[in-house]
Amino acid sequence: MDEPVTISGVVENIIYRSDDTGYTVCDVESDAGEFVTAVGVMPHVSEGESVKLYGNWTLHASFGRQFRVESAEACLPVEATEIMRYLASGSVKGVGPVTAKRIVQMYGADTFDVIENHPDWLAEVNGISKKRAAEIHDSFIEHTGSRSVMMFCREYFGPATSMKIYKEWGAAAVDIIRKNPYRLCGEISGIGFTKADEIALALGVPADSSERIEGAIVYYLVQNANVNGHVCMPEDEVADGTAALLHIDREKVRSSISSMTGRRKLVIDDGMCYLDTYYAAETSIAKRLCTLDRMCPAVNSDDAERFIRILELKYDIEYAPLQRQAITDALRGGVMVLTGSPGTGKTTVVKALIEIFRRMGLENIELAAPTGRAAKRMSEATGSDARTIHRLLEMEYNDGSYPRFTRDEHNQLEADAVIVDESSMIDVMLMNALLAAIRPGARLILIGDSNQLPSVGAGNVLHDIIASGAIHTVCLSEIFRQAKSSRIITNASMINEGRYPVLTDKSGDFFFLYRRSDDSIASTVVDLCASRLPAAYGDEIADGIQVITPSRRGAAGTDALNAALQERLNPPSPNKREHKSREIVFREGDRVMQTKNNYKLEWYRDGGVSAIGDEPDGIGVFNGDIGRIERIEPENDRMVIIFDDRRVYYDFALDGELEHAFAITVHKSQGSEYPVVIIPVYGCPPQLMTRRLLYTAITRASKMAILVGRDDIVMRMVDGVTDDMKHTGLEKRIREQFSRAGGAL
Repeated sequence: MDEPVTISGVVENIIYRSDDTGYTVCDVESDAGEFVTAVGVMPHVSEGESVKLYGNWTLHASFGRQFRVESAEACLPVEATEIMRYLASGSVKGVGPVTAKRIVQMYGADTFDVIENHPDWLAEVNGISKKRAAEIHDSFIEHTGSRSVMMFCREYFGPATSMKIYKEWGAAAVDIIRKNPYRLCGEISGIGFTKADEIALALGVPADSSERIEGAIVYYLVQNANVNGHVCMPEDEVADGTAALLHIDREKVRSSISSMTGRRKLVIDDGMCYLDTYYAAETSIAKRLCTLDRMCPAVNSDDAERFIRILELKYDIEYAPLQRQAITDALRGGVMVLTGSPGTGKTTVVKALIEIFRRMGLENIELAAPTGRAAKRMSEATGSDARTIHRLLEMEYNDGSYPRFTRDEHNQLEADAVIVDESSMIDVMLMNALLAAIRPGARLILIGDSNQLPSVGAGNVLHDIIASGAIHTVCLSEIFRQAKSSRIITNASMINEGRYPVLTDKSGDFFFLYRRSDDSIASTVVDLCASRLPAAYGDEIADGIQVITPSRRGAAGTDALNAALQERLNPPSPNKREHKSREIVFREGDRVMQTKNNYKLEWYRDGGVSAIGDEPDGIGVFNGDIGRIERIEPENDRMVIIFDDRRVYYDFALDGELEHAFAITVHKSQGSEYPVVIIPVYGCPPQLMTRRLLYTAITRASKMAILVGRDDIVMRMVDGVTDDMKHTGLEKRIREQFSRAGGAL
């Protein structure tokens, strides 16, 4: 890599700046008299300022020679003429060219001191009221605050992360970090405990300080929630894990746990340690489920039967016994859970309930699902509009790590009934938000396949609700005649029952291709995607193929397959721009996946935006969303990605949230369905060799499932029964709540 270059000069012109990311394009007159176009994250530089820029020269295809800035130092001007130019540039809100001239004419070189320390003096300037003087002071402090934050953080972070910290905490960031650096790993996404600990020790925080130990405890619990899905952890494990992380005595950790419990930062319940937010969420879910179930008026059995008979006569059908029970149970109380494998008629029940609810006068019926793809499928299956849960709750932009919803307990939905599909994907925090927004008296129907993998996020909500025995639950088990012709459905059902699937039948929609070695498995998967399937079914099939594999590792894992599939499906081309990040090359045309929930990303309807400054149509791109890179704009340090009908502008600073999606893991495929699914079956870690994982992968296919690999691995996965155990307390809390309410369990 080239040695960094330093350029000193004066900012002559700000060409472009993103308020969100701080990305700036500006002209600088260097001390050598050369005009330089500088690009990079520089939120704190303004026209008229003296700057020192550190970076390297680059050659842009359209804009020629540019200086790419890695870090920047800026100094406020000291001469009256430069001060006036700085203020006139618009850097300080409320000050334009005329006002700038008046202020500088009165206070000269002392202008900045007056604005910062004596803002009331500004009211002596013609045209400036006391209110406006205060606003000028606040804007100036905010601008100089960003400068101090960026300068402080550049010792530890790159400019993009420094800007993220400033956006989160504003000018107070430096004081916050100095006081408790461990808030970085708890509140700023992308910063881990190790980095926060490094900064803390550099700032002189003692190795056994309470701030360090408490920061590590929070980190341990958050990591187990985000990575392993645990809502809580055994207190002994928290003490041991934190002590090992910090290399300190276990009893010091126990003392901190006790202190945090006393301050309600942690909750200890039956030997399990919770962060207060997760404990509150579980408690709230239990209470709200009980309230919803009890406050909704029941429909008696005779009236329920009458509704069912009306629909049977109208559509000349006969509902199966379990379908009739599901409809009846949905009318008996306020909450009902409906589960079942593909082909068992869940959609038939949902369509019946929608019509019955409308016959009952419940006109406001909301359909929702955790992901956009699942909501779209729900709409197509029922003929009624469905939305993501985030859109249903009217998610708002906020600066926190978890979204804020307009719809909550203070502004509840007008819905008379809410029907939610793919409920097994809902984590504890999202379920809490959803229940808070549903008014007592409304009906809630939770639909899902309890045999699939649990949610990626913290909690095992659907499982815990069913296991509590407190909520009416119907599990459809009969595969209907029209579905029995599908080997996808029949084999999935056999796997779910612990029976080996039929691998020799080549006549249907389920195929098994035997390959012995991992390398031959991988090469066959690539050939199927790139040539064999398009040759057999036409090129149009290509967009409907999804490779779903158990693991990221190995020759047939996502890492290796994505590299091989990119090379075959979207090879390098002079006509396709690229962007390299973390040794990954993103290329125009690549299929990519969002790997974490980002509640701040703005999106635009595909084709409905001409410039980044246009008003967005919505916000939020979520873990598992798959899109395609439409174009890469090095001049703007961003990529443009299309997710279904949403166009998103991705700053390069966010590319750590993206990975290729030619091949994805089974866990990431949850809630989605694809016309053609190709599944490598090969030796991988034992925790992934499970029946539930294989079942989930196969049921992602709507038209064709192709397994490539070893039949003995298929059998081992069918035999691999695990309970996908997550540490949660929701089942217990639901039981306790319904018991207190006097209900029979």
